[in-house]
Amino acid sequence: MYHKIVLSIFLLTFGLSAYSQFGYGFTVSNDLYHRYVNPKDNIASPSSGSAILNLGVGPKIWIGNKNFSFSAEAQAVVGFLAVSSKDNKGLGSIAFPMMGKLNFKGLSTFDKEGKMGFSLGGGIQHNKTELYGLSDEFAAKGVKRNYFMTYITQASYGFGLSGFTAQGFVRYGFNPDIKNISSLNVGLQFDFNAPMLKKITNPESEL
Repeated sequence: MYHKIVLSIFLLTFGLSAYSQFGYGFTVSNDLYHRYVNPKDNIASPSSGSAILNLGVGPKIWIGNKNFSFSAEAQAVVGFLAVSSKDNKGLGSIAFPMMGKLNFKGLSTFDKEGKMGFSLGGGIQHNKTELYGLSDEFAAKGVKRNYFMTYITQASYGFGLSGFTAQGFVRYGFNPDIKNISSLNVGLQFDFNAPMLKKITNPESEL
């Protein structure tokens, strides 16, 4: 399965490269809400969530044209105040989403005119809760908080203009091999395609 996915991405990228532009830059996100559910241990609540101070950042590349592009990105998303609502075991969370995306219209980042657009993506995400350490009480009971992986899908909708996009997104993750675990991230994401952004301030570019 993984080989087929990698091959499909390679063929898509190769096909686009013959007539497309290439861009590089970074992406920044702000989760308005996220929630991670650990594997059950029958000791403590497996979930942890946060609605404030959730920031993500990471590199991103694009290949495509003004109507369509393929992008690949990776982020580190930190929830500084993530906590379980049922039992206070510790604070904080961190997630590392890695995705490939199909971007349409305004979210392609290659259009010099401002347009609305949408994107669909998928990949994997590694998640960890109680980032600042479990309390001694729960650690003594045998509670552990290791990284767990979810397969993620993301849908986004927003506005883009010459290398910059602002979009709302919903990202959900699951893992059929580990029962009951999940990840959910809902928020705002901002992309910056550096070569296209330079054309905004270049007086010789055709806007």
